[in-house]
Amino acid sequence: MTQTQNSNRTVRWGIIGAAQIARKNWKAIRMSGNSVVAAVASRDVTRAEAFIHDCSIEVPPVVVGEDGTATLMRPEALGDYQELLDRDDIDAVYIALPTTVRKQWVIAAAKAGKHVLCEKPIAVHADDATEMIAACDEAGVTFMDGVMFDHSARLPAMKHSLADTQQFGKLRRIQSHFSFCADDSFESGNIRANADLEPHGCLGDLGWYCIRLSLWAADDRMPVAVSGRSISQYDGGSVPSEFQAELKFDDDLTAGFFCSFRCVNQQTATFSGDLGYITLDDFVLPFVDAEAKWQCHTHDLQIDNCRWNFGRHTQAQSVWEHAAGEPDSQEVQMIRSFSECVLNGSPDRRASEIAMKTQRVLDALRRSDVEDGKWTSVS
Repeated sequence: MTQTQNSNRTVRWGIIGAAQIARKNWKAIRMSGNSVVAAVASRDVTRAEAFIHDCSIEVPPVVVGEDGTATLMRPEALGDYQELLDRDDIDAVYIALPTTVRKQWVIAAAKAGKHVLCEKPIAVHADDATEMIAACDEAGVTFMDGVMFDHSARLPAMKHSLADTQQFGKLRRIQSHFSFCADDSFESGNIRANADLEPHGCLGDLGWYCIRLSLWAADDRMPVAVSGRSISQYDGGSVPSEFQAELKFDDDLTAGFFCSFRCVNQQTATFSGDLGYITLDDFVLPFVDAEAKWQCHTHDLQIDNCRWNFGRHTQAQSVWEHAAGEPDSQEVQMIRSFSECVLNGSPDRRASEIAMKTQRVLDALRRSDVEDGKWTSVS
């Protein structure tokens, strides 16, 4: 099916799945300046109606005309995903469904000529992801996963810090940690602990970001081998609830991460060079602020006979960027840049390539886990 024709400069979005994260993207679409929510679909139309009602109270949906006039526009609630895809007033879809059903609806969206923003992890296996992306390529539509920090102004600025050969030196180690402490009802009541819906557990929900950050720091190069182990599991031992991983790259660069549903909320990363190191305290969800920050460290140890001084030398860096819900925040930048691809008719190939690389690393880590952490090549 050919792509939906849109003669104006506003991308008309359909949201498939009324997940909590979709509420954040509802606001991001509203704040983007080039997008509007046209419809929301859930398995139960009453749930779609409730989603629209609740989001509209906080963030009323509007469409802005060429003369700058804003008009209230209430999206339509639907109880069928295919019905949304068949609509002529939808250009792009945000798919917030469980991992095990994403393949079906990504491929259906591509066949309907809709551009696809997909929650992560994008698939159960890399083979499924390959089919999904191939369907989007064949249809000439953009495929992107919903990693918001990819679109932050902080990452390009941090690359300058990593490239500082005088203060940082050569990158040798990447270490990240992403966790939150789930409550007692999580294992029995949350889909992220259910093998039939989210088989990758914390590795797919949290580790996806750690993998992505490691690939970013390595300039999108793939590791040559990985080792991963589940520390604890849900659903009879099949769903990781805590996971640790190691990645080896081809130039002695290594990366490691830990992700968990059992530890306090932590989103930290360290990039170690041979001269200095960089720390980041909030790499997934920035702390509430109007700046996104990181720290560069070049501490030195001075030893002279009985005198031992470990000198602190830390320089704070930042970019002006709101944490969330503002035109410059990372989730709004994600929607805006995605929509620009739609409006310009130029699919973002890097977006699908990096999503596929992330999936391949995740797959290799699951294979390693089955073999008790054996070093495994990334195919």
